[in-house]
Amino acid sequence: MARKMLVDGEAPVADGGQYDYDLFVIGAGSGGVRGSRTAASFGAKVAICELPFHPISSDWQGGHGGTCVIRGCVPKKILVYGASFRGEFEDSKNFGWEINGDINFNWKTLLEHKTKEIVRLNGVYQRIITNAGVTMIEGAGSLVDAHTVEVSQPNGSKQRYTAKHILIATGSRAQRVNIPGKELAITSDEALSLEELPKRAVILGGGYIAVEFASIWRGMGAEVDLFYRKELPLRGFDDEMRAVVAGNLEGRGIKLHPGTNLTELSKTADGIKVVTDKGEELVADVVLFATGRKPNSERLNLQAAGVEVDQIGAIKVDEYSRTSAPSVWAVGDVTNRINLTPVALMEATCFSKTVFGGQQVKPDYRDVPCAVFSIPPLSVVGLSEQQAREEAKGDILVFTSSFNPMKNSISKRQEKTVMKLVVDAETDRVLGASMCGPDAAEIMQGIAVALKCGATKATFDSTVGIHPSAAEEFVTMRTVTRRVGPVSKPKTSL
Repeated sequence: MARKMLVDGEAPVADGGQYDYDLFVIGAGSGGVRGSRTAASFGAKVAICELPFHPISSDWQGGHGGTCVIRGCVPKKILVYGASFRGEFEDSKNFGWEINGDINFNWKTLLEHKTKEIVRLNGVYQRIITNAGVTMIEGAGSLVDAHTVEVSQPNGSKQRYTAKHILIATGSRAQRVNIPGKELAITSDEALSLEELPKRAVILGGGYIAVEFASIWRGMGAEVDLFYRKELPLRGFDDEMRAVVAGNLEGRGIKLHPGTNLTELSKTADGIKVVTDKGEELVADVVLFATGRKPNSERLNLQAAGVEVDQIGAIKVDEYSRTSAPSVWAVGDVTNRINLTPVALMEATCFSKTVFGGQQVKPDYRDVPCAVFSIPPLSVVGLSEQQAREEAKGDILVFTSSFNPMKNSISKRQEKTVMKLVVDAETDRVLGASMCGPDAAEIMQGIAVALKCGATKATFDSTVGIHPSAAEEFVTMRTVTRRVGPVSKPKTSL
């Protein structure tokens, strides 16, 4: 099959010429695997390198599938499923289920099955690569120049490979806050593989990971204290929905500490003593730092190829994912654009089509949906109310609905589902949608298709709902909750 290379590097195409490969990929996470196999499908000769498998990442440990599959989205969601049963057992009583005696949770059983699943998926990703005709190389890759990759082994051995194009897809890594005693804390990597389930957990952070682990550990019976700097968790999401999530966390028994930071950790006979910037002290079995991630770019020797990075180490790329070195490309979290697995997949697909498929395709970052798998989950697509007001030239119509789900009317759980649509008053186009409640992510995926197609509020209104379902509320919100004008700057300090 002829190889089509639309975007040339600095030297001629391989095809038996001077390069070992048409494409060499560093990192076999979601973006790297997608980029390698789609490039191979266009006829390119491709190799990919990745570190040996381990649930917890390090300089010499990784695995095929990357963060999402091994120590991120997938194992996290498995733990969320496990934690959700606590509420289900409570809710089942009014549905006639009689549970006599204690219900015991065995953390080690869940951990064992979680580990088996990520080992299976690691193997699945290896087979996907092999079946695509891509050469797999184990080790840590770094750049020698713009066309040469050196793969190093823990024993010190090294091997060099040349390629017309190099794709960097090394993802990101959890970081720790620099306070006294920081070595006593763990990150999300270790949290997914703890030998013992904590009875008392302290979490620092207000983002996805912090909120999700708070739900997980509380659902499994732990006492959880969640500390974050802002007045509400989940900065960057719609303020109204952030308040809903915070209320749900408190309703499930999680202790929230807004506007509070940790200043020191120390080991005691009873556990880890935590000191806050407000002078509070408490003791925990586990302290989780969920304060963000940083691009995994430090060991790539990028300067050797003239690849530029920003102040946090993210690789700078253009709209086609090309770096400052014409033959070197980068996708996924290492570029710090939208750090979501499906976005890395999109970027990698666009890269392969552009470089090897004869098509110039840019990633489209408009209306990217996402979900926070708290219990219950939050899911959004498009603009928040605050973002819409900042971008709008005219008024914005906001439609909201807060209701008691049918299941809760029987179980008597005091937890409402909240939905929201943000609409351009002039064009009637739906600019954003959000939902906090059971099955939010499943419902929002369908809403995302509608927004991508440019759906108007009239389109939603003319759509027949599925009854009885929570999802039908999105097509029955007829009354405007409020009409708001544009703002030049965000007015929230939340």
